[in-house]
Amino acid sequence: MKRPSKKPGLSSSVDLLALAECVEQFSSRSVILFGDFVADEFQFGDISRVSREAPVLILRHRETHLFPGGGANAANNLAALGARVMPITAVGDDSPGDALIEYFQNKNVEVSGILRVKGWTTPTKTRILAGWAHTLGQQVLRVDREPHSPLPENIHRKLQARLQAKLRSVHALAISDYGFGVATPALLKQAISGRKKGSPVTLDARHNLHSYAKAGVTSATPNEAELEACHHVSIGQNLVELSRCGNATLSQMRLNALLVTRGRHGMALFESGNRVTHIAVHGSDQAVDVTGAGDTVLAAYTLALASDASPLEAAHIANIAGGLVVMKRGTATVTRDELLGAIRQQAGGGAS
Repeated sequence: MKRPSKKPGLSSSVDLLALAECVEQFSSRSVILFGDFVADEFQFGDISRVSREAPVLILRHRETHLFPGGGANAANNLAALGARVMPITAVGDDSPGDALIEYFQNKNVEVSGILRVKGWTTPTKTRILAGWAHTLGQQVLRVDREPHSPLPENIHRKLQARLQAKLRSVHALAISDYGFGVATPALLKQAISGRKKGSPVTLDARHNLHSYAKAGVTSATPNEAELEACHHVSIGQNLVELSRCGNATLSQMRLNALLVTRGRHGMALFESGNRVTHIAVHGSDQAVDVTGAGDTVLAAYTLALASDASPLEAAHIANIAGGLVVMKRGTATVTRDELLGAIRQQAGGGAS
């Protein structure tokens, strides 16, 4: 049974013990992650000298690590939070695609919904980090490899069929659209009719958020820049403009709730009846690394809704998860135990 939200407004108080009870249910929930898988590659090198050919640093390669990024990072966070996650996506028949599938196999995540597409490129972001020996590397360059062609229509048909087949057996659907063509409003609209009645459908879309207006989405988690792009405005510290844009998107997309992430300014939750709740950032506002933080927010928010949390409770859980993950370097996850620990510490009067 859903618990009623606290009275909304600038106050964002919730029952922290209720949040902990919700998180304890995460391990009994199953979620489909539908969207773009990205390979996040990190190459580390030690600065050896400056080139004689040009004023550039020469790095002696030390190590390379590849992590799930984009929708794959959201799926990884769902798994770390204890959920049974079922990814439905497409990757290329290339080494990054191999690495992502192997990664999730080793995590005991079902990979039957990950389609291999011959001749297609798995989106890959290569970050090159440089530093002196025994120091932390600093990112000096990023190289993106992206698909040169859209996904074939027969792959979209297969994705739709797999999505329809799995929807009745899960508690929630999370969509991660990074613009690489796996998730589309048309495909989602056709597939979503088969889901469990009342189950949440959450969306994190980097581009064209409003194109999902009639696709059956129940809640979305854009960041402030994405909301600004939808309305062609700059929000900054203008809370009146933030409220106008948030309520307009909530209405236009017919959402139950809209959760806008605002970096060091926390979050803003929009619900029907012009209700807006501003939530202060959890922990320090000096993030170590924001890479993939939106994926963590999507995962925690979706799982909380799937565990019968109200949108306000889910927003607080997502806020705490986001505050934890930005204190980690690289593409990272938050575990269920870490999240529970942070909630219980806050409930006990510890630093938040």
